[in-house]
Amino acid sequence: MTAYIQLSYVDLAFASVFLILNAVFSLVLKLGLERQLLIASLRMVVQLLMVGLVLKTVFALASPWLTLLVAAVMIGFAGREIWARQERRLDGMWGYSLGATSMMLAGTFVTLFALTTQINPTPWWSPQFALPLFGMVLGNTMTGVSLGLDTLHTTMFRERIAIEAQLLLGRTRWQAVSPVSRRALRSGFTPIINAMAATGVVSLPGMMTGQILSGVDPQEAVKYQLLIMFLIGGATGLGVLGAVFSSIWRLTDHRHRLRLDRLRSDSGL
Repeated sequence: MTAYIQLSYVDLAFASVFLILNAVFSLVLKLGLERQLLIASLRMVVQLLMVGLVLKTVFALASPWLTLLVAAVMIGFAGREIWARQERRLDGMWGYSLGATSMMLAGTFVTLFALTTQINPTPWWSPQFALPLFGMVLGNTMTGVSLGLDTLHTTMFRERIAIEAQLLLGRTRWQAVSPVSRRALRSGFTPIINAMAATGVVSLPGMMTGQILSGVDPQEAVKYQLLIMFLIGGATGLGVLGAVFSSIWRLTDHRHRLRLDRLRSDSGL
């Protein structure tokens, strides 16, 4: 069996025809999405080519410090994405650090757990295993955290009068915002729940597909994919819980008052 089928840049150019077709439809239907499609696709190509070169170097050097540096850069960019995807966000450094820290702690804990127990490469921090695994966990946790925080902040601002009424009636800050927090948590959990429910029947995940295409036995590919999905689900849950409850703590105070003055939107309101 062939180890893998090597792709050429001509093959990639042919595959991009469908994306170009979408841009043409956008122009014809006056959707205004063609520029976004072009920028997103160009950004993706540049980023992946750069990542490929960086990872090739990192794998060859096999340095724990270089591996840690790459992981830190990944966290930094993911934290920025969480911050940028929120319509309303915490003011100051809290807007960036709260989401990034929740994602980092959850993703790092779950990744280290997998590397030192189930996968157990030699050395355990081997970049060939650590960085791809951390990237998958981090990416999905980022999505859950950003959705959870965006839902929480938007809903708290919209329902601020109802929350303050509950506080005036003597409820604690946690009791007053409990309906909002449940909505935010459901929003953050929904993508990974949908992904797990559809995996295998509706879709074959990218990692599993890649392993099968490279010649790995499908049963072994299934085992690895199950491991990855369990890790992603666990990290996403921990990250969303940490981010939502930390943000509620920040948007209230010890006197059980609502502190939406610590919240700002893109327009500054």
